[in-house]
Amino acid sequence: MKNKVNSQPKFKIRKGDLVQIVAGDSKGKQGKVIEVLLQKDRVVVEGANMVSKHTKPNAATPNGGIIKKEAALHISNVMLVDAKTGKPTRVGKQKNSEGKSVRVSKKSGEEIK
Repeated sequence: MKNKVNSQPKFKIRKGDLVQIVAGDSKGKQGKVIEVLLQKDRVVVEGANMVSKHTKPNAATPNGGIIKKEAALHISNVMLVDAKTGKPTRVGKQKNSEGKSVRVSKKSGEEIK
């Protein structure tokens, strides 16, 4: 469900999290989140969903050619990996001892750093 027009959607997956892909061609692969695209509900995961991109010669790539790079996945196709069990888990929110809202693993109950 989308929020108001001007507000940004809230996701429980953030840049730097270790995630596992649960659907699509890269199913089962694990990797770090490189980027979260809030407006498109997508994430880019390191080493997953690789696509071939044709590039023209330029200053950075003098020869041009075909390069492999990560493409974005829909955020619903990835799950956070629990640090304790090493398996995919759902994410919840809880208040910690200081009263600050933190993300917690539904599988182990551990706080997600």
